[in-house]
Amino acid sequence: MPASQRDSARTGRRLAPDQAESALVGHYGRWVRLAYLTLPADLGRHRRVLAAHGLVQRALPRVRSPKPASRVPGQSRGTPAVAPTGDGAPDDGSTVLRERVVRVLLAYDTAPSRWPFGRRAARGPRTALPVVWGLRLFPRPGGPEAAALDQALARVPTAARAAFVLRHLEGLDDGAVRAVLVAAGAAEPEAALRVSYGLDRTLGASEDLGELLRGAEEFDACSLRARPTDLRRRRRRFRLALAAAACATAGAVAVGTAVVGRSEPPAPREARVPGPEQLVHASNDTWADTAKVDFSAWPARGSRTSDRDLLGRALDTWADPPSDTRVTTSAGARTEPVAAGVRLLYAGEVDGRAVVLLHAPERLVRYTEPTSSDGRPTLDFTEADGADVTTAAAVAVSREDGRARYLTAPWVAEAQTRDLLRPDSPGEPLDRTSDGVTSPVPLPPTAAGTGGGGCDTWPVLQLRSSVRIVEKHSFLLTDLGGVSPAHLTYTPLPDGEVPSRQPREATGPAALGAWARTACGLAELDARDVRAVNVWDFAEQDLPEDGGRAVWACTRATTWRGPGEIQVRLRTPAESPTEPARLVAGDRDTAACGRFGQHLVAGTVWEGESGRRYALAAGSRDVTRVALSGAAEASEDGRTLQERLPAGDPRPRLSADLRDEEARPVVCASWTAGCDGADGPG
Repeated sequence: MPASQRDSARTGRRLAPDQAESALVGHYGRWVRLAYLTLPADLGRHRRVLAAHGLVQRALPRVRSPKPASRVPGQSRGTPAVAPTGDGAPDDGSTVLRERVVRVLLAYDTAPSRWPFGRRAARGPRTALPVVWGLRLFPRPGGPEAAALDQALARVPTAARAAFVLRHLEGLDDGAVRAVLVAAGAAEPEAALRVSYGLDRTLGASEDLGELLRGAEEFDACSLRARPTDLRRRRRRFRLALAAAACATAGAVAVGTAVVGRSEPPAPREARVPGPEQLVHASNDTWADTAKVDFSAWPARGSRTSDRDLLGRALDTWADPPSDTRVTTSAGARTEPVAAGVRLLYAGEVDGRAVVLLHAPERLVRYTEPTSSDGRPTLDFTEADGADVTTAAAVAVSREDGRARYLTAPWVAEAQTRDLLRPDSPGEPLDRTSDGVTSPVPLPPTAAGTGGGGCDTWPVLQLRSSVRIVEKHSFLLTDLGGVSPAHLTYTPLPDGEVPSRQPREATGPAALGAWARTACGLAELDARDVRAVNVWDFAEQDLPEDGGRAVWACTRATTWRGPGEIQVRLRTPAESPTEPARLVAGDRDTAACGRFGQHLVAGTVWEGESGRRYALAAGSRDVTRVALSGAAEASEDGRTLQERLPAGDPRPRLSADLRDEEARPVVCASWTAGCDGADGPG
């Protein structure tokens, strides 16, 4: 909305200074709560509290030189005017103040960085106050409902948070919320309202949300707890400041910039992050006495599990990463700190870096720092929701010079390495320390850039779980650049009327043969968020002109979030058992080729020795008929089709019928290079 229109929306609603101050003071706790809920959660609770108070105080109109003002008829001189509300009813000024508070909140994300609020701060000199030295302030902790609400608010834009809070905390209807957002300068008030209603659906009954916003101590930024900052560090900095001043006076040119090293006691962490003494340690035998064999069953291992300084730095960095920290996050992984339930999995030294591995609900957090002065600390977040005996079997703790070390799970009884491009070669034993850290393993040439170029080898881990949980259960893991290696599986061809086969471990001859011709395709995946990769042989077909037998396969890389990326390939007879299979088509963010996407038909163009070109097509086990239409017309009952193509560049339409007439297959064709979830390519 143009500025002129916004100004007209506020015409006649200017407050006298004393009335504005009275309204601000009278409703101060209400405005601070509104600001605290609307501010971004990644500020941390201390800075968020200070920012909420500073921004509300900044909403007080500036005092200008007095000017002659028209009086309301019948009003005595010296009585401040009462601003009307939108419906013409008298207002004590809270309506105008509410708009001003929302306006400074919406300006917050685009304002320049200004101390003391760190990465974001509102414009204007008043944001420098309040300032708190030597204390950390934070609201009283709330219950799980308040924590869930705060996390949900953190995932939406500022304007949507403001709309949500105005509706539930202030009790405004949609029209009033829209008016406040417009007056406050929101770019898309309608979109903000829609997103706020999406939060309603996510969080539950709306009548409870207002009570939660008004009653939860978690959101009361006026009822605070305080604790000191690190006293020794503060005194050390004070002494350093005096020393620096003395050196400057004496004309010294250098005051060692590395006086405060990373080995010093950490700055105090946010209240919602546990201290080192609050980290959960599983017992050494938990994994053997539970049906939930995942990261929660790992014991704490490593030579520095009792190093409170190291653990404190890791937790502090999680709460508020310093500017020199390299932070990576897999898609969908949550990064906000949690107050309880954080498990320590490992703390030790690997290849010149200290490594701390933490497990919080639904995620892994890996912190590393150099043991010398060279290098930067790192902080990595990755999803871990639904991990199991295989996907929680190893974590990368070091990658350097094209090689990696892994921390293996306590239930891993045997570790080997093997090369997927040498399917007939046996695995080689892999040494591990008493803590479960492996010897260096060469990295595969993944798209993440962690390995070398070319694709002459594809190293993988072959692990065997303990007989205490699963007897003779071997499985393969491959490093695709993420914190956790991806689990490799294989689904063989359908077998007549036998029910659909499930993915199995890729350790048998047929699985290794299929992977030998598929492995190099992994380098083309967007793979850091990948949990597991399965090769599904869904059909086989005789090639024209006695070309031999070909197998249709779909490779699915499933992410921790659920969606996956697929590659459909055709394995034709080849002289080498590792010759890459022909890539037919691919798709991203799809359920195809997985448990909930088992209907597939694919087509490609194949050229015989005579030079003639043919359309080949095949479908999964529930396909009853395959058809081509358009430039080439053909249909066949069953699951496969081949048809000679006319000259030129025909791009036929591919379709298929299924046993269930209401279902539709995913259709992938080389002439479209992609896949479509309806009857055929769009």
